Amino acid sequence: MKRTSILLGLAVAALPGGVLAATPQQIAAGEKIATMKALGNCVACHSFAGAVEPGDVGPALKNVKAMIPDRKTFYAIVFDEQARNPQTVMPAFGKNLILTPTQINEVIDFLYTK
Repeated sequence: MKRTSILLGLAVAALPGGVLAATPQQIAAGEKIATMKALGNCVACHSFAGAVEPGDVGPALKNVKAMIPDRKTFYAIVFDEQARNPQTVMPAFGKNLILTPTQINEVIDFLYTK
């Protein structure tokens, strides 16, 4: 059973365990960040459903929620994958201030739909 709560004036569906579901606006913002060269540009290195001219340097982002179910781990990967894997070529999007914490979370919201 879904519960609905009010957070900053917005109705948000709460999933079991108190986790808040992403809004369609957050998912759309994440898609924009993941696909735009001026923002995250995840598509330059990764393929995912709907990606136009995806790269193949990084792993395919398919069934992402099953691949990386722990959101904190996923956040850490996007924030600074070099801390976990010094050999990676993935930019440290958070550490290097490429993306804000909100933008990283929006990308995760989007990729969790893939």
